[in-house]
Amino acid sequence: MSKSFFVVLVAVMLLFLMFKARRGPALNPDAAPYRTVGYGEAKALMDDGSATIIDVRTPGEYHGGHIEGAINIPNESIKESRPASLGDLEAPIIVYCRSGARSKQAAVKLLNLGYTAVYDFGGISSWTDDLVR
Repeated sequence: MSKSFFVVLVAVMLLFLMFKARRGPALNPDAAPYRTVGYGEAKALMDDGSATIIDVRTPGEYHGGHIEGAINIPNESIKESRPASLGDLEAPIIVYCRSGARSKQAAVKLLNLGYTAVYDFGGISSWTDDLVR
């Protein structure tokens, strides 16, 4: 094989790996389905009191303003083990971040960890009520 073919092949493989890494975690086929919710459905879940609200932004972002009742579990801290602050695998969980990218990643990770009622609210910019500061 020529040297230029080998260089092109390596470059294509690197681009593929970079693209795959940017997409975030893949949903395990055995996991519960990934679901998004808008403001109305998220608010209804929050108002009935059964949902745990998770802000997956950094602690600094969280302290700058968050949805009332939300707990801060940064996306980067959700790894291979279940977060200690989350109990029941079947209890509703609503996740949000700043723009929706981290909340999607966190929702997929939580579903892969066995949580079955995870709802991705997306970005906090969609929240029309007051924030706790």
